[in-house]
Amino acid sequence: MSIRDTSGQDQSIAAPSVKVRQRRRWLLAGAIALGVLLLGGWLVAGWSAGSRSFAGDRLRVATVTRGDLVRDISADGRVIAANSPTLYAIAGGTVTLNVVAGDVVKKGQPLAVIDSPELLSNLAQEQATLASAEAEAGRATLDAQVARSAARRALDQAGVDRQAAERDLQRYRRGFEGGAVSQIDVARAEDALKKSELGLGHARREFSLQGQGATLDSRNKQLLADRQRAVVSELQRQVDLLTLRAPFDGQVGQVLVDQRANVAANAPVLGVVDLSRFEVEIKVPESFARDLAIGMSAQLSGSGGQPLAATVSAVSPEVVNGEVTARLRFADQQPAGLRQNQRMRARVVLDTRENVLVVERGPFVEQGSGNLAYVMDGNVAVRKRIQTGVSSIGAVEIVEGLAAGDRIVVSGADQFDDAERVRISGL
Repeated sequence: MSIRDTSGQDQSIAAPSVKVRQRRRWLLAGAIALGVLLLGGWLVAGWSAGSRSFAGDRLRVATVTRGDLVRDISADGRVIAANSPTLYAIAGGTVTLNVVAGDVVKKGQPLAVIDSPELLSNLAQEQATLASAEAEAGRATLDAQVARSAARRALDQAGVDRQAAERDLQRYRRGFEGGAVSQIDVARAEDALKKSELGLGHARREFSLQGQGATLDSRNKQLLADRQRAVVSELQRQVDLLTLRAPFDGQVGQVLVDQRANVAANAPVLGVVDLSRFEVEIKVPESFARDLAIGMSAQLSGSGGQPLAATVSAVSPEVVNGEVTARLRFADQQPAGLRQNQRMRARVVLDTRENVLVVERGPFVEQGSGNLAYVMDGNVAVRKRIQTGVSSIGAVEIVEGLAAGDRIVVSGADQFDDAERVRISGL
């Protein structure tokens, strides 16, 4: 029996031809080219996703959520007196102070006296003028009485003359009927009666005119006296105001002049603080000022104290340094122990929006006027148009353009230079 070797299994293979070798080289080159194309496509895709790359630690990204948005205003305030007037000098002069800063005063108490020689001299001169005007008014009244008396006397005399002429006429007529008096005497008596009647009529008119003229003269003089009396009354009021008195029970605030100092007219002298009425003054950003109104509810809290109910009592009509000043008044009895300029925390609730899309508030609201935001798509931030609604101190409402779970860049997007897509690294 013979054993077979493997020679029958071996098969000779011919060397590859030139075409086969060329084909292999083309396949290898195609594979290399495909790899290069894939790498280039990846680079192009990365470039198209963002021509620039930004570090994530320089940005702040927030997630859009659904919930309630409480619109409120939170601000630091200071306690101020609701009634704290400043007393001014009514005229120039030397000030004598009767109190110092911090003194407790009662209503009507003299606080300072201003010595004004000019005002006192004017008062004395006008008082003398008033005395002269009153004397002239009294003289005019007396002259009116004399004129009316003379006119009355002339009227009475004319009445008596007419009555006598009438009796003479009657006597002459009876004599003429008896043949004792001639016709000429009767005619003369009739003429005398007519003359007396004319005199009586003129006397009556003169009496009326004399009375009216005398009344006008007297009234004119009296009006001049009344005018001068008003001048004296005003000067007397100013002299009385030279003594500065406390307008209410309170405490002397700041004294603005020195003792025995010479002050000008209308210069501030001192202030008085009403300790029974305090309010809290806050500064509100201009963006929230349009929603703030008198009568809104608020809360005040001090250091470690319970929240106190308050209401908005005043809102300034002007904007100063981007802020509006508002005042809060205690709704209930104000707490004891308050001090001027004491710090308090204030919170004013504007309204509450339920079940809305909200996101953390950031500079993106102002940068895009609330209409643009960069939405995260993986590690790429895509510029997208949105619509925002109302906002609070820490959140803003999303009306359109985003959904719950979306992540947007709320801070740091100003460095993107309005690019449509940017790459974010480190997120």
